[in-house]
Amino acid sequence: MKFTLSWLKDHLDTTATLDEIVAALTECGLEVDGVTDPAAALAPFTIAEVLTAAPHPQADKLQVLTVNTGTGAPMQVVCGAPNARAGMKGVFGGPGTYVPGSGMTLKVASIRGVESNGMMCSMRELELSDEHDGIIELPADAPVGTAYAAYADLGDPVLDVSITPNRQDCMGVQGIARDLAAAGIGTLKTPLVEMVPGKFASPIELRTDDVEGCPAFLGRVVRGVANGPSPEWLQRRLRAIGQKPISALVDITNYITFDRGRPLHVYDLAKLDGALVARRARAGETVEALNGKTYTLDDSMTVIADAAHVHDIGGIMGGMLSGVGATTTDIVIECAYFAPERIGATGRKLGIFSDARARFERGVDPGFVVAGLELATSMVLDLCGGEASTVVVAGHVPNPEKIVAYRPARTLALAGVSVDAETQAAILARLGFRVELGETWQVHVPSWRRDVGSGSAASNTWDGEADIVEEVVRIHGFAHIPSTPLPRAEGVARPTATPAQLLERRVRRAIAARGLYEAVTWSFVSPEQAAPFGGGAWTLENPISTDLATMRPSLLPGLLAATRRNLDRGQPGVRLFELGQRYLSDAEHSTAALVLAGEAQPRSWQSGAATGYDAFAAKAEALAALSAAGVPVERLQVLPPADDWYHPGRSGRLGLGPKTILAAFGELHPTVATQFDLKGRIAVAEIFLDAIPVPRTVKRSRPVFAPPALQALTRDFAFLVPADQPAETLLRAVRGADKLLVTDVRLFDRFAGAGLPEGLISLALTVTIQPVERSLTDAEIEALAGRIVAAAAKAAATLRS
Repeated sequence: MKFTLSWLKDHLDTTATLDEIVAALTECGLEVDGVTDPAAALAPFTIAEVLTAAPHPQADKLQVLTVNTGTGAPMQVVCGAPNARAGMKGVFGGPGTYVPGSGMTLKVASIRGVESNGMMCSMRELELSDEHDGIIELPADAPVGTAYAAYADLGDPVLDVSITPNRQDCMGVQGIARDLAAAGIGTLKTPLVEMVPGKFASPIELRTDDVEGCPAFLGRVVRGVANGPSPEWLQRRLRAIGQKPISALVDITNYITFDRGRPLHVYDLAKLDGALVARRARAGETVEALNGKTYTLDDSMTVIADAAHVHDIGGIMGGMLSGVGATTTDIVIECAYFAPERIGATGRKLGIFSDARARFERGVDPGFVVAGLELATSMVLDLCGGEASTVVVAGHVPNPEKIVAYRPARTLALAGVSVDAETQAAILARLGFRVELGETWQVHVPSWRRDVGSGSAASNTWDGEADIVEEVVRIHGFAHIPSTPLPRAEGVARPTATPAQLLERRVRRAIAARGLYEAVTWSFVSPEQAAPFGGGAWTLENPISTDLATMRPSLLPGLLAATRRNLDRGQPGVRLFELGQRYLSDAEHSTAALVLAGEAQPRSWQSGAATGYDAFAAKAEALAALSAAGVPVERLQVLPPADDWYHPGRSGRLGLGPKTILAAFGELHPTVATQFDLKGRIAVAEIFLDAIPVPRTVKRSRPVFAPPALQALTRDFAFLVPADQPAETLLRAVRGADKLLVTDVRLFDRFAGAGLPEGLISLALTVTIQPVERSLTDAEIEALAGRIVAAAAKAAATLRS
């Protein structure tokens, strides 16, 4: 929300300095994003006159100007503006001048072989508006050589205030002035709006056929208007906040939008056919909006239409068909109240963010609907002439009176600051609340404070005591809240981390220690991103964006999107992980997920071509994370995949049995990879932290490391096993041959091909044998080998001869 200091003082009688006003806004809870002084940035620019304008000898669209800057000899400037001509006056920037709109510093340069000393500037180059169709054209009496900022009266600081969604009353300068006045920075002086009597009956019917989306639809006709340029003061204010002046009628509606937070719209009466109606759109209807884009509508949206066409996306943006122009003489001024929920949903569907939407979806003041129409009428008559009809009111403005029961002592109880009752009453009165004193106060909430008090208009019961406390405290000053430390027990503080937090900490450190980078992604994804992962079980009713409308069913969509962004920016390999929540239909589930993509090892003279990641890389990371979590990884079983987003032949699950699945790993299904615009083999893993069994006893210290006293020995075995049997089956059988002596079993070779019986493959294992009390004799070793072969036989394996 931008406004100038002089604009603010139209509503606030104050002697406070700019710094005092900025500090007071912050103390009131209105964050000041910035203060700019256009005069300081534009100080080097001066008024200049174009003496001659000749075609550029080497370019058809350029001209060579001779410019009188008011000091010294005329300057030669190459200019491409179509409106540049001899005799005109504009704004000149000489060599060494920084141009804020383009971010460059001017210097003497040769343009297509012709020397140019500076430039004649457009509005956009000076950051005064987005207008750049030509250079600035000043009146003939503009004094040459004068600083442009002083001539244009640009020495008016511009404040940019960040308005939170609950403060719809501060979407206009008047609301911000009210807060400052309540804080003691001057006196509110906004004049009352006078009613404009109608001179004739309205010649057009107005009605609302969508009372849910548009409960109140008001308007009146003004005939005999002259729609020329708006006055300089109005144009200057609009330019200062980044708005482009268009015409008097359009500028009036824009001015009231920012001055009072009250959007309106003006239609050319001659372009309307029949009654003007607020109604639901019909599926498939289209409208060309004022931004030049055509939008397809559906029946969930409110529109303003006549008998032939849709003219307005209700509360969001007007249409081109009925827009006013220089030839407009008769107009319809529309001032409506739209349901905030409908505006928000429509804006998100169409992807339109306008100044009108920003105000209507927060909720405009229902008490200012009639007054807003009267104010617009008064300004139209003052600036454009004409005469007004009577006001047509269709529907009913929903403006229930909210009365909140309030106990002044709650300020101390809820906010920790003591404010005497008299001060509280004065603060509320300055904010526009009406207070009935008593043992329990009855506080009447003003119509512009939609955020204060919640309840039911039907039952006339409102709960908003905490809201009233907030109003009192922020105006009284947050600085008055004492800093009170929380009580704590004597001695050393006991650990407060829960077992689940400790588990996450161990897993996070273990994965990061293996060279992966932690990412933090949104808990929301688009429905399209959620679809490959089973779809979202939960959808937000009011998302901040359509791309963030679904609670993520997996952490992988966010990580895959981050992976794509990194690869697109030239990263040869990406190793990302994240710890967070999955949101399934039954509950939230704590999960760790990781993505491995691109090059695992770059090409080199030692290893040759670059290598990528595969399912085994993801499995290794999952096993390392589970080991850090305290899971006995030697007991884990590798089970077939169960999720469709994994490659069916290059993935699996890790569990302590079919019913206790702790992780899933493998390569991403090619279809899913394509959907996320990823190429090549993408390895992923998910570790289900909430499925990891909680240990029965909590170990406060690590066991003492006691290396074996006797040297271990290894023996190699080669077995023939069925080709379709998982190798893990054989490894588990061999481990079980002697749980005391056999401490490790590793697969080091797999062979399939010529020389083997059909349907069989060869698996070669290294078995580590660790003597315990004494060294093993040859006979004992041979006996153990026999038990190993016998155990393997139970897994359909035979010793290869």
